[in-house]
Amino acid sequence: MPRIRTPLAERLGLRYPIVCAPMFIISNQEMIVAAAEAGILGSMPSINHRSHAAFRESLAYIRRRTDRPFAINLTIKLTDPERLQQDFEACLEYRVPAVITSYGDPSEIARRAHEHGMAVLHDVIHLKHALKAQAAGADAIIGVAAGAGGHAGTTSPFVLYPYLRENLRVPVVAAGCIATGRQVAAALALGAELVYMGTRFIASTECGADERYKSLVVNGAPEDIAYTDGVSGVHANFLRQTLPGGAGDPADRGAAQAAVQRDGGKKWKDIWSAGQGVALAREVKPIAAIVDDVVREYAEAVRALPALED
Repeated sequence: MPRIRTPLAERLGLRYPIVCAPMFIISNQEMIVAAAEAGILGSMPSINHRSHAAFRESLAYIRRRTDRPFAINLTIKLTDPERLQQDFEACLEYRVPAVITSYGDPSEIARRAHEHGMAVLHDVIHLKHALKAQAAGADAIIGVAAGAGGHAGTTSPFVLYPYLRENLRVPVVAAGCIATGRQVAAALALGAELVYMGTRFIASTECGADERYKSLVVNGAPEDIAYTDGVSGVHANFLRQTLPGGAGDPADRGAAQAAVQRDGGKKWKDIWSAGQGVALAREVKPIAAIVDDVVREYAEAVRALPALED
């Protein structure tokens, strides 16, 4: 079978340089297994499980069903310190090949992870934090560009990926608006060694998202995505239809915050995150079929590039 080789994908043991990105609440063990078997890096936040015991059960489930690489997202400052420590120890015990750290200093996790041969990827939205994460021991930096689902930056992917690549010693992972093979090719051309795909995998049969959530993704447009700090206090991208009061014009950052204050807030499970990649996700499919589509699209995009002529 064909492969798409990059140094980081080879290091992680992946057939294709794609990460099924960890998504709050909706990423699950079934997605990780399906992604791993499809040759990409599946992942999920440990705190998607209500308890540490449930997280351990999920790791055991994954280990019974695949021997291929996967990753766990540890949200440092968003997780109770005791729970964070327990979850990390479980990752070591179950020999999780990679951890994705976010929302905090990954120094101690990186130090101990490296003792066990585990790779550490850390997500950032700008160079300042990328340099800190590199100094802390991260093996790769995930650059979260404008338009990405969840907590995202404001820098264009056309700038963020090569900018990080030029200023870092470690590989860059491209995150933000990547939903097709054509965009995978573009991200690799811009210097990335892996690509993050989240929104496209919401529209997968294995995803734990509500069916209406999936419907909003496959029927969505970029205008349906609202960038607001009104939900968590940190700017992030959400499906505008699920924000309190509809959040008004997605260009109006204050609208969602006013709506949250007015309505008294909503539970996270009712406010759905997605990125501008909704514009290119048009069908709910199994993860294996999505990966097949992306690889085919990648090959078509590369073949279609204009050749240099004398």
